[in-house]
Amino acid sequence: MNLEYSPAELEFRAAVRAFLRERLPPDISAKVLGFKRLLREDWQRWTQILHEKGWSAPSWPREAGGPGWSTIEQHIFDEECAAAGAPPMIAFGVRMVAPVIMAFGSREQQQYFLPRILSGEHWWCQGYSEPGSGSDLASLKTRAERRGDTYVVNGQKTWNTLGHFADWIFCLVRTDAESKPQAGISFLLIDMRTPGITVRPIPLLDGEHEVNEVWFDNVEVPVANRVGDENKGWTYAKYLLAHERVNIAQLGQSKRELKKLKELAARAISDGKPLVTDGRFRDRIAEVEIDLLALEFTVLRVLKEDGSQSNPGPESSLLKVRGSQIQQTLAELKMQALGHYALPWIPEALDAGWQGEPDGAAEWAAFSGRYFNMRKTSIYSGSNEIQRNIIAQRILGL
Repeated sequence: MNLEYSPAELEFRAAVRAFLRERLPPDISAKVLGFKRLLREDWQRWTQILHEKGWSAPSWPREAGGPGWSTIEQHIFDEECAAAGAPPMIAFGVRMVAPVIMAFGSREQQQYFLPRILSGEHWWCQGYSEPGSGSDLASLKTRAERRGDTYVVNGQKTWNTLGHFADWIFCLVRTDAESKPQAGISFLLIDMRTPGITVRPIPLLDGEHEVNEVWFDNVEVPVANRVGDENKGWTYAKYLLAHERVNIAQLGQSKRELKKLKELAARAISDGKPLVTDGRFRDRIAEVEIDLLALEFTVLRVLKEDGSQSNPGPESSLLKVRGSQIQQTLAELKMQALGHYALPWIPEALDAGWQGEPDGAAEWAAFSGRYFNMRKTSIYSGSNEIQRNIIAQRILGL
């Protein structure tokens, strides 16, 4: 692999940086870099700015309304956005359901949904996991009974991220209870405003309302909102999950947090000396930096192989495992660098403009919440234990 960027790619990076300097709202950037609470309006405002530029769907081809960037250009864009403090992309629409609609949806679905995902008019969420059906997703029980041109959906989804903001949800539902589990599942697109849908918050360890449980009580969904064939939803679900696990590596964000960790270690005092001079702590920083560099090379290789929008394959499980481990390690090392300052958790510190006590708390008071939040990364999008099984079976052939 050629690790040197071409002159055209360096020019592209400069153009992205210039755009971010000019158009990224400072108040939004300050929230992201300070781990403050982002509102729906913040994400929507930034999406509109990107849409005006034609950059709201970095991975989409030109014929679908995207910029048609190469995989390297997408990588550069994500990296620069993270470094500048742009809000992380809400992947459920652009990077998850959209590729499924492009690959398997009807022409009518593509014409209706893709432009609205591109513009940010439709905010999407995911309806996969259920109580008792997380890693064993094929055991899901939410059912959809067909009555003429309508499905009647009943059941429950859980760990639904940002569903309280969403306009639409893509759902796996059971349409054939007699077939083997994977063969009786369909993929539905459901308007969240449909009567019978109830969204209830699930507070996380850091006290934030990020995830939800979603209840369906006789929810009527047009058959026209089914993607692909009935009972073939498992195929589409696997396609989507592979794309999700590539994106979940969060390279740009981890690079930004590594930089922050180094700054903290240079300022923190241990035994009268900067923490960065401590050999053991310096070694841990070096170790996670090497791991992050190796992950970047793997991501670039997988993206290069996926240039035709094909399924990324089992390699995406590697990215999910290593990406989540690195995110957690960075959060842990920052907590260690802060020492006793990391002990208090002040939820009010997530509010923009908060000025708390003691002195300097506005900078570090959100770090412990970040640490708590990062515990989830080894579980969502398929637990790391399940991903290791996939790697063993489909890559190592064990």
